[in-house]
Amino acid sequence: MNTVTPNISASTSETDRRWMQHALALARRAEAAGEVPVGAVVVRDDQLLGEGWNCPIAEHDATAHAEIRALRAACAAVGNYRLPGATLYATLEPCAMCAGAIGHARIERVVYGADDFRAGAVHSIFSVFDEARLNHRVAHVGGVLAEESAALLRAFFRARREAR
Repeated sequence: MNTVTPNISASTSETDRRWMQHALALARRAEAAGEVPVGAVVVRDDQLLGEGWNCPIAEHDATAHAEIRALRAACAAVGNYRLPGATLYATLEPCAMCAGAIGHARIERVVYGADDFRAGAVHSIFSVFDEARLNHRVAHVGGVLAEESAALLRAFFRARREAR
């Protein structure tokens, strides 16, 4: 998995790395449950609003991606479906479904770890956040703790292949 991504928005900070570490811990929860190890958190003013990890298998729900679960928790916590000023941290580049939900929630910024060359909708396959025809722009930075995120995914899929 190639993890080289240009920083498309503001440079990363120690705060970005700290919240990405939290998202990685959530990804490990998904892995422990046999789910693809992806974790996500929504933060505003350095306060955790919501968190999630992948669990579509356990929930029998194709939409139970880490980002969607984190958005749902954050929206419930603030009592609003919009999250202006918030940053979403995800260990893997969001897919088209998640990117759409992020835009509808009016997330200000997305920070992600590893690129997703199979389904990435921020930079790798699609550039949803840069689409001029949409009415909301989301700033985005990729590659934060990318190697840790990619290594977790590689190990998960290697173990699944070996188990066959």
